[in-house]
Amino acid sequence: MLRKQTSDWIFNFIGKPVLVGLFVASMLMLVFPEFRNQSGGEMAVEESREESLRSNWSGPVSYAAAVSRAAPSVVNIYTRKVARVSPHPLLNDPFFRRLYNFQQQRIQSSLGSGVIMQSDGFVMTNLHVVDDVDEILVLLYDGREVPAVVVGTDPDTDLAVLKINADQLQSVSVGEPAQAKIGDVVLAIGNPYGVGQTVTQGIVSATGRNGLGLNTFENFIQTDADINPGNSGGALVDAYGNLLGINTAKINRNGSAGISFAIPADAVEKVLKDIIQHGRVIRGWLGMDALPLTPQIAKQLNLRITNGLLVQAIFNGGPAYSANIRPGDIVISINGMPVTDRHSSVSQIAEVTPGKPIELEMLRSGQTFVVTAVAGSRPPIQ
Repeated sequence: MLRKQTSDWIFNFIGKPVLVGLFVASMLMLVFPEFRNQSGGEMAVEESREESLRSNWSGPVSYAAAVSRAAPSVVNIYTRKVARVSPHPLLNDPFFRRLYNFQQQRIQSSLGSGVIMQSDGFVMTNLHVVDDVDEILVLLYDGREVPAVVVGTDPDTDLAVLKINADQLQSVSVGEPAQAKIGDVVLAIGNPYGVGQTVTQGIVSATGRNGLGLNTFENFIQTDADINPGNSGGALVDAYGNLLGINTAKINRNGSAGISFAIPADAVEKVLKDIIQHGRVIRGWLGMDALPLTPQIAKQLNLRITNGLLVQAIFNGGPAYSANIRPGDIVISINGMPVTDRHSSVSQIAEVTPGKPIELEMLRSGQTFVVTAVAGSRPPIQ
């Protein structure tokens, strides 16, 4: 009897409120469907997002296949330079010369990396790797050592073309650096510190980097893959072993890490093709010096625009001179593309084949007008 009374008490004081609450909740769900879908909808959206991430993820467990594809095309470069040493005046005396075996020459060695671009022996590397050296030795992936000669150089991009004579060379597969996205996995292959071919892995940190003051033309792929001395001239490849760029530099400041730069493969191919065909790189040129139009300069000149290039000087007889462009003019757009920064505009002009027209929108004395200049050939760096 006591047990029955206890059960009735529990039902009256606990069970009924629970049942009433469930009934009310059910009615609210029925009358107001948005209540029913809110939490479920949020969960569905989150699950859909996670499912999308899972379906888009295609990263391999290993990048061994990519390395196997690209590594045979990457070479180690060793250079030697004979440095002349100024003799001490005492060595002019035969007595002191017999006492001291003084060497008036010193051999300086350096190292770097390179990439086989063509199976007939054309190799790309950085100019600073082979600049002003007396001997270049290339160590191939299969262990062969062959001498190399410099075919041509491009100081504007810090690139050099080498030629080696060897058979059974594997040229690198060139990818599409313009399609590289921030976050893509990349591999750097080179010869850091001369320890031998080494692979480091990272991601694309940024694309189109310029204004670093490293080269005249800058359109770097930035990566956090480890780049060390000896990696210069080596390959930056994608997760499939396709060449994205030539590793060229890193930020060298106290505490800096994971900030390295590569020259895009399409720019590398342009330099290679031009040097083989013409002996130098052919680029468009207008023959004028200009500086970026900053808000401060625009305010001083009482201008209504803040983007453009302020022409400072014109080369006598150059394309800009022939198009009647004057110092003080402001370039607003080039071939219909608004001017955003000096480096991009210089690169845009350089990509125009000499002899082709370049349409420039200009601002002079508050009036805009359009001129057409015929691109000249950019003079080589002296």
